[in-house]
Amino acid sequence: MTEKQPTIVLVHGAFAESASWNGVIARLQERSLDAIAVGNPLRSLAGDAQYVRDAIASIGGPVVLVAHSYGGMVATEAAAGNDAVIALVYVCAFAPDHGETAFALSEMFPGSTLGDALTAYPLSNGDIELRIRPDRFPQQFAADVNEAEAMLMAATQRPVTQAALTEALPTDVPAWKTIPSWFVIGEDDRNIPAELQRYMAERASSRGTRSVAGASHALSVSSPGAVVDTVLEALAGAAMTVVD
Repeated sequence: MTEKQPTIVLVHGAFAESASWNGVIARLQERSLDAIAVGNPLRSLAGDAQYVRDAIASIGGPVVLVAHSYGGMVATEAAAGNDAVIALVYVCAFAPDHGETAFALSEMFPGSTLGDALTAYPLSNGDIELRIRPDRFPQQFAADVNEAEAMLMAATQRPVTQAALTEALPTDVPAWKTIPSWFVIGEDDRNIPAELQRYMAERASSRGTRSVAGASHALSVSSPGAVVDTVLEALAGAAMTVVD
């Protein structure tokens, strides 16, 4: 009989990529915690969620699922009915209910300026792909990150399909209704307004909500310590071990 420590699985959102979690992972590894960043395909909500679900299954043990931005849509679906997920952490992320889309949620409260910063182009399958214009990326996405790093993030951002952002959450029972959740809010987020993040945290009966003053949407890059502190709270608040 052995006890298995939870693995922290991190899911990036639109216009980001796995390396956006580097600062968080480094701090978790310093605490001898296992952490992996999953590459979110950003093609369709259902398909992205299945990809993350498969990644969780490959771990073979309990998971704390941490999600950023659109990654919250994906994590909410991937964790639904998934016994391996013992806690959820939403970082400047959507926490949708059944039938809600990322686009619709982003319009519930004023404050997002993302639409004006996007550029769109058609794909061969008939879908449309969206990315943030490089000249607008630093202020829109990463206003509290040094400019050189923000420009690197702009160059390495992963575009998202319009279909993914307009696809409704399929599951009837979102994961946050059955799995304890924690939230980290960027007070100066220009993609997902802080007011919307607080609304979703309250709706999910968040076990702990941490607001970071002056934090942009790129909170995992600019304030990785706040993310790590919240992950540690989630570990302490959820089941810490399982029996193999």
